Amino acid sequence: MAHKTPLGSSAPPTSCLDLWREKNDQLVRQAKVAQDLGLSLRRQQLAQDALEGLRGLLHSLQGLPAAVSVLPLELSVICNFITLRASLAQGFTEDLAQDIQRGLERVLETQEQLEARLEHGLRELWDFVLHVSSLLPEVLPALHHLAGLQAALWLSTNHLGDLTFLLQTLNGSQCRASEDLLLLLKTWRPPAEESDAPLTLQDARSLRDVLLTAFAHRQGLQELITGSLPRALSSLHEAASSLCPQTVLVQVYTALGTCLRKMGSPQKALLYLIAALKGGSTWGPPLLEASRLYRQLGNTAAEIESLELLVEALSVSDIPEAPQLLIEVELLLPRPDPASPLHCGTQSQAKYLLASRCLQTGRPRLWKDARKGARESPHCSPWVSATYLLQGQAWVQLGARKEAISEFSRCLELLFRATPKDKEQGPASSCEQGCTSDVALQQLRAAALISRGLEWVASGQDTRALQDFLLSVQVCPGNQDASFHLLRTLRRLDRRDEATALWRRLEAQTELPQENATWSLPLYLETCLGWIRPPDCETLLAEFRTSLLKTCDL
Repeated sequence: MAHKTPLGSSAPPTSCLDLWREKNDQLVRQAKVAQDLGLSLRRQQLAQDALEGLRGLLHSLQGLPAAVSVLPLELSVICNFITLRASLAQGFTEDLAQDIQRGLERVLETQEQLEARLEHGLRELWDFVLHVSSLLPEVLPALHHLAGLQAALWLSTNHLGDLTFLLQTLNGSQCRASEDLLLLLKTWRPPAEESDAPLTLQDARSLRDVLLTAFAHRQGLQELITGSLPRALSSLHEAASSLCPQTVLVQVYTALGTCLRKMGSPQKALLYLIAALKGGSTWGPPLLEASRLYRQLGNTAAEIESLELLVEALSVSDIPEAPQLLIEVELLLPRPDPASPLHCGTQSQAKYLLASRCLQTGRPRLWKDARKGARESPHCSPWVSATYLLQGQAWVQLGARKEAISEFSRCLELLFRATPKDKEQGPASSCEQGCTSDVALQQLRAAALISRGLEWVASGQDTRALQDFLLSVQVCPGNQDASFHLLRTLRRLDRRDEATALWRRLEAQTELPQENATWSLPLYLETCLGWIRPPDCETLLAEFRTSLLKTCDL
């Protein structure tokens, strides 16, 4: 069947086509030269010049009516422009979707079918263009290349439904019924480019391999977080066996270690963690996972050693490497979720985790270092105060009541100076935000007040304890632990009216969920809860109810 072209849109002279193609090839070669220069201003300038050159060339091509003979070059220029721009920006932007849409519309222009399809979205546009492309075999390789970039954009923005539909359409009838994205990616066979095709920064088959690795990695992590361990194991194995860059392979091995540990295979998990540590310079996540593994095995010495190495590893700044001027796997991966095994936090968090484990295991040898690390944090007040809180608990365990009260007082002095957000200190990491949020700061204050109040009780100073418990209820309204300690103290001091009023409020609170009834302290401070939580709260309420009934009977 003869190709259709709109009236007045015949192909330009061969010499123009050759000149445009030569310009594209020259710009691609320039970008590849820039890639080899490493991190330098010269590299940035060459790459940016190549990007602007591709933009200008695309503007020239799209300033003329679309022609079938020019479409392979035009679509290749679009692909090179999108690839270079996304790699330089280290992510996809909304306007890149518009570039893809414009390329699809140009295909439809050659078939005089554009006006009927302009009202549809990208998904429907792809469906129609891929069916039309059966009439344009010479355009098919470049169209599959553009489809690969669309798939990368949809994967990076988590539009998995659209991605599934696109891959089903690319694969044709053989996979129409399948919604397994891994299977669809494996089945997709982009047609090979002709030997005389325009040069490209990255071909469709390379893109397909990147997509396969990135999706297997993303899916494996998600399944690991949600607890679908056998499926996570399968997805992560798929990612590890694909064309996986070394930096990503370290992440995959770490996630495999986590998965196998949770599945009860600690020895296999350890092998993957060792491979992760040998395979790259990002040691934080595998060391943190190793500490969890050793803790599960009961090997405290190895656990502490792993945490010490973690603190050391997080003190070393990573030397940035120049990203490839390509669509890479890392470009399609989300930032590590706090629940992900790839999230290891900051050095400050690692120091407090190490300190709390030393405290729990009877090795309180590291407080000086922990405090030093706290002062290095831009949000030093909450961090240093947290150190004093843990130090006070350590003195409690050692029976040194005077020293414990002193540490709790230092903790409170800092906490009441701290503010939830200090704009002058700049943005905090996710770990630091957990310590400086409104709720966490209130509850940290309450935990310190309760801790000191309990020591006043133990030393027979109920009046001082009452002041701390009253203040803890005020700084963290609705926190039942603080209220129960206050009720016990009021009862001991025989302040019946106040105790009765508080008891009635507590009775009402037990019937309705309270916003601040549960603790939300940072992870490394959760050990404090076992020390400050009042025992037998229900028994206390029942005893108080009984005593009130007896009083009424009298």
